[in-house]
Amino acid sequence: MQKRIISALVALLIFIPIIFHGGSIYNFAIYLVGLICLKEFLDAKGHKKPVPFLIRIIAYIFMSSIVLVDVKSTSETFMLDYRILSAMFLAFLIPVILYGKQETYDIKDAFYVLGGVLFLGISTALMIVLRNISLKIVVFIITLAVTTDSFAYITGYLIGKKQILPNLLPKKTWEGLIGGTIMGVFVAALFYKTCINPDFSSGYLIIICTFLSLIAQLGDMAFSAMKRHFGIKDFSNLIPGHGGVLDRMDSIIFIVLGFTFFITIL
Repeated sequence: MQKRIISALVALLIFIPIIFHGGSIYNFAIYLVGLICLKEFLDAKGHKKPVPFLIRIIAYIFMSSIVLVDVKSTSETFMLDYRILSAMFLAFLIPVILYGKQETYDIKDAFYVLGGVLFLGISTALMIVLRNISLKIVVFIITLAVTTDSFAYITGYLIGKKQILPNLLPKKTWEGLIGGTIMGVFVAALFYKTCINPDFSSGYLIIICTFLSLIAQLGDMAFSAMKRHFGIKDFSNLIPGHGGVLDRMDSIIFIVLGFTFFITIL
């Protein structure tokens, strides 16, 4: 627990100034975080069947093209050139034939990598776009994610008894989910009403925060199920007490994706 708290504090000391500074420093930091997440995503699969080196390089190139295509955008409409999408499908699917061996690289591997690049690339790009739109919105999202995750863990650890999915996610409990949701909604809604828009409907705000808090926890569960599938405890050991970057970013990634439904409202 002590190692976990110290690592969290160090991470906050590093990233809080970057988030508040914004600009190129923030964009590069988020881009780097996205690349690390992709690496851990590909490494996870390597516990069952390694992703070929060339495919990994291609994945990093396309991830970069998605994230860096328009780092100054403030539009809620994500634009991606059809040529980039077409090149991605060709680049990941044609090697299935060229490698010619299912034990090396098959169609399932191709769509796993393709899906990961799109999923992580789009969510990383959105983190940059949201910072371009508003610093306070980014702080709101992080506040919701961190509070939900922390209190879900604390509540589950202290009083968690009823498992949500005993066979798939034995450590996830209903008590943790409820505790994380209640505190996540309370703290995030309080921040929004205090620092962003005090006139916004409290009822709508609670509904939106509840949706995003639940999405955050579903994201955490989805990545936990993925780790269980690949037989790993964490995506890496990069952050002492926490695991990998993807272990910490899972909730934020899903909140960012869920937030797009409300980007023109909040």
